[in-house]
Amino acid sequence: MSNETIGVGFDIDHTIAIDNKLERVAFLRLLEQIVDDGGRMLGNLNDEIAHVDELLAAQRSGVFTIGEAVRRFAVDRGVAPSDAYVARFTEMALDMVAEFVIPLPGARQTFAGLRARGIAIAVLSNGWNPLQIRKARRAGFDGPVLASADLGVQKPHCGAFAALLDVLGTAPGNTWYVGDDPLCDIEGARAAGLRSVWLDAEGRQYPSEIAAPTLAIHSLEAIVGALEVPC
Repeated sequence: MSNETIGVGFDIDHTIAIDNKLERVAFLRLLEQIVDDGGRMLGNLNDEIAHVDELLAAQRSGVFTIGEAVRRFAVDRGVAPSDAYVARFTEMALDMVAEFVIPLPGARQTFAGLRARGIAIAVLSNGWNPLQIRKARRAGFDGPVLASADLGVQKPHCGAFAALLDVLGTAPGNTWYVGDDPLCDIEGARAAGLRSVWLDAEGRQYPSEIAAPTLAIHSLEAIVGALEVPC
């Protein structure tokens, strides 16, 4: 692809789909098995949810892998960090995609519309594969899916966006990144030299302390008509 080609990258959650806290639920379902195996809860259900969310936040920030997160979860609850727990969590999370992940309205039409105009598209998400791939496929996206766990860096790090540019084969100034998170998605894309698109499908207030996006849209399909394709 030449540097004149336009590229568009997408976040996943609250951008092309909503995963309804899928990984949190998978951990809580794994907790049932751990308790059956002689483990213990760390408190009430709200306490457990808080612990799971902290664990996932650390994993997504690159502190450790999802497998290590599962092992820590098991050890903290008094059982051996068996690989069987990692396999069980992974299996549950992947199996839950069909039930939990809901594509945003217009997702498939957006992908088709961009491709019809010759625009290169890819997904860049903080998370682990194969989960991110399966979530993207559930949303109707069948192109490249980059996950931070594979890259070794996560948004808003410029390295994550550099990997996106490499896959798209586009120059930063001809590349748009669509996401819902003002810091990870919008500020991250801006710092990497990309054009940013804030998808506000929920009527939120954009934080004043973060530089404004290049473009703000309120429905996913609006991105198709907003881009100019070079002659």
